[in-house]
Amino acid sequence: MTYNKPWLSIEEQLDKLQAHGLAVTDVQRAEQALRRIGYYRLSGYWYPFRERSGPACSIPELPGKPSKKDKKVQTFPLESFKHGLRFQDAVELYVFDKKLRLLVLDALERIEVALRVDISHTLGELDAFAYLKPELLSDEFTQNLNARGGLSDYHTWLTNHAKLLDRSKEEFIKHNKEKYGLPIAIWIACEVWDFGCMSRLFAGLKDEHQDMISSRYGIQNGGVFASWLRSLNYLRNVCAHHSRLWNRNIIDQPQKPGKSEVPIFRHAWDNGRLVARPFLLFCIIQHLLQTINPTSSWWERLSSLLEEFPLNGSETALSLDAMGAIDDWQNWGWGT
Repeated sequence: MTYNKPWLSIEEQLDKLQAHGLAVTDVQRAEQALRRIGYYRLSGYWYPFRERSGPACSIPELPGKPSKKDKKVQTFPLESFKHGLRFQDAVELYVFDKKLRLLVLDALERIEVALRVDISHTLGELDAFAYLKPELLSDEFTQNLNARGGLSDYHTWLTNHAKLLDRSKEEFIKHNKEKYGLPIAIWIACEVWDFGCMSRLFAGLKDEHQDMISSRYGIQNGGVFASWLRSLNYLRNVCAHHSRLWNRNIIDQPQKPGKSEVPIFRHAWDNGRLVARPFLLFCIIQHLLQTINPTSSWWERLSSLLEEFPLNGSETALSLDAMGAIDDWQNWGWGT
């Protein structure tokens, strides 16, 4: 398909939005926002403002079998905007989302550092260079070849680990290389890991070592905990790349914990929509922080930010429900 959308000036961009029903109450301020943030980035925030097609449009959920049972009603976004919404509402939603990303990154940094210590301390007891010893890691991690490049996940991890070490400008890495040479002990090398490097190595640990670490956080199944870290890494990448977060569909979803574990938001796991939204990951973050730093005020800061949510629409798309907010979260009492 040939791309044929024309370039538009800032003034033409605003004219287009107003023609479709989005109110612009302060033209000068709106123009400044478009120059500072950009039309395309902001469009992700006014997307929920758009009208939807009626339920008359329906397509077969299973191609080739258009039975009544298999049909799924679908709606589609229209060019026109819902009545009463303003350009400034989209900007305020963007600012809210930015604050949310920064708050999440603050918590993920603490989790990343703590898990680095957990992994390096657990493996370091076995061998200072345990990350170079395949026999100390899971067979699935070290021996199974993936279909993409024909290498094991362990080979891929080692390549990434080597790049992180090579790029590091930290004086302690330089000192260890000069004084002791390579390899570098795991309790030192772990300091260059990013969240992805850390979470992938955790996924490659033997079951008993995964369980040993996850049990410190009240999760007995290390495989479940590995899925949590994988989901948090996805969340971290969304935040680090300045992507829209508040109503994002979480592609890499966490697994359900044991029946008696984290009862405070236990009911959320049975709702597929909640599992696919970021609020559940915020709950997981808080659960981990209660072990890492019990006096943390992170949940109170999150709660305060959610109270500043700029939209107050009755529709799910224009409320905290789009984030997957779990019923009664305001009364959980975390952090009190």
